[in-house]
Amino acid sequence: MNTQHYNPNLRLSPHFRLGEFTRSITAERLGISNEPDYEQLLAMKHLCREVLEPLREFHGGPIRITSGFRAPLLNEAVGGVGCSQHLLGEAADLSVPSEEVARQWFQFLVRHTDFDQLLFEHSARLGSRWLHVSCRWDSTRNRHMSVFNYRAR
Repeated sequence: MNTQHYNPNLRLSPHFRLGEFTRSITAERLGISNEPDYEQLLAMKHLCREVLEPLREFHGGPIRITSGFRAPLLNEAVGGVGCSQHLLGEAADLSVPSEEVARQWFQFLVRHTDFDQLLFEHSARLGSRWLHVSCRWDSTRNRHMSVFNYRAR
């Protein structure tokens, strides 16, 4: 996407904007451009339509994206893997307010959306937890891989 045409307020879907996917404190701190190209933009729209909008409707309120699209330099700076779907615009990490909400969202997504990967992740060191969700642009290639790394009750 050309810088002069980049618009963080561009709606990807009724409840999600491009800026939510491209915002990065790390990119700002390091001066890294984190602007998607046209195909990556289309992939983000697809992720919103297939996964994030249904989740937002289920949740009944805002869903906060903590990491969406990542340009290659940003992905490297945050320690992302070289084959990360964040690079393609096919993935988002979602903040979850509690483990209970994470469980509810996880189960909803498994049962009602066409996702590629769904991972409940957490960092005891940072005291944070999030859902990583992805959806391939070519939905016929979605693996429906789900891993819930939270403690069993």
